[in-house]
Amino acid sequence: MKFKEFIYYVPKIKNIPLPARASQFKMSPPFREELLERYKNEMKHAQQAAVLALCYPDKNDMTMMALILRKTYHGVHSAQIGFPGGRIEPSDNNLLDTAVRETQEEIGVPGSQVTIIKELTDLYIPPSNFNVQPFLGIHQTKPVFIKQEDEVEDIVEVPLNHILDDQLVIKAKVPTSNNMKIEVPAFNFCGHVVWGATAMMLSEIKDLLKQAL
Repeated sequence: MKFKEFIYYVPKIKNIPLPARASQFKMSPPFREELLERYKNEMKHAQQAAVLALCYPDKNDMTMMALILRKTYHGVHSAQIGFPGGRIEPSDNNLLDTAVRETQEEIGVPGSQVTIIKELTDLYIPPSNFNVQPFLGIHQTKPVFIKQEDEVEDIVEVPLNHILDDQLVIKAKVPTSNNMKIEVPAFNFCGHVVWGATAMMLSEIKDLLKQAL
């Protein structure tokens, strides 16, 4: 999709009601309901975080979205694909500030160059006990990305057309936080398997955009 076309639909995207949990559920791992029940007490004291789904044009004016491949480390999100973002800090006025600040830190895009289109549906992540607030935003030109070397292994640029393509939804066997492998719904973006919370957020974005287009 050309970026000019995407921009044309932005006012409509802003006004469409969110697909919310029903959309997220389409890409939910099979054990999510069990985990939510198990973590219902922890959910009351979940840490707050925010992420940004950033859309922008490439050099051919095709609409792209920026994801990141996290570094390998001792943690539940090691070496996973996700959105730029992180936990709220005392200096942040709100979760939008968090999403914008973390995006600048992780991929080098200044907050002053980002326009927020919409606040999306929040999502609880049981293994890390975070409640994550996603935002959808745009950058009017192709950003000059600068990755945060100690946290980001790579910046993954995904064409918006790939996110909208039902043929790229797959079943994949992935490792869980308790060292088991299970089959989950996922997106396959040029060999990058995107599942879990990020896939659930992308599912809402996908359904939202399909309603607008």
